[in-house]
Amino acid sequence: MSTLSYPEAGATRGGPLPDGYHHLRHRTRVGRGAADFEVAGAAVTEWRMHRASGAGITASARRAQPGASVRVSLGLGPLRLSAPCQVVWTSYGEEGRTGFAYGTLSGHPERGEECFVVELADDATVWFTVLAFSRPARWYTRLAGPLVPPVQRWYARRLGRTLRRIVQEEAEESPR
Repeated sequence: MSTLSYPEAGATRGGPLPDGYHHLRHRTRVGRGAADFEVAGAAVTEWRMHRASGAGITASARRAQPGASVRVSLGLGPLRLSAPCQVVWTSYGEEGRTGFAYGTLSGHPERGEECFVVELADDATVWFTVLAFSRPARWYTRLAGPLVPPVQRWYARRLGRTLRRIVQEEAEESPR
């Protein structure tokens, strides 16, 4: 197990998010009912959502589990950024939540934690939430400064749209 590059491991699980970081919260409705919740939870924890959004994922486990290493890469060719992470917590159906968080390791452009959670609300709506705290860890992310948060918000919205599409496609393939 590698050492995380920040001391507040697990803060995305129950909050509050730590001071001194940029905070990101994004929530997207992705479906309705228990079947959509199961599909969305599996897509998130088995890395399918990330891959379908265009991110490269190399993981040491088939699905998210604490301690698993994950390398996320985004971009094209020589502009491809690679980000080493480690899963810090998971939730599988506990209290209507399925998801995980990974934290940054040395070499990641940012320092912090990001969680991806699917929730089944009391009204049967299925919500996907990205919650993160981060700050620059490399010279180029410090230099990019104010551009980083909008890119992170764009990526969170992209993940939400991608997960909604996965859930819709699964529903069309297996009528309920």
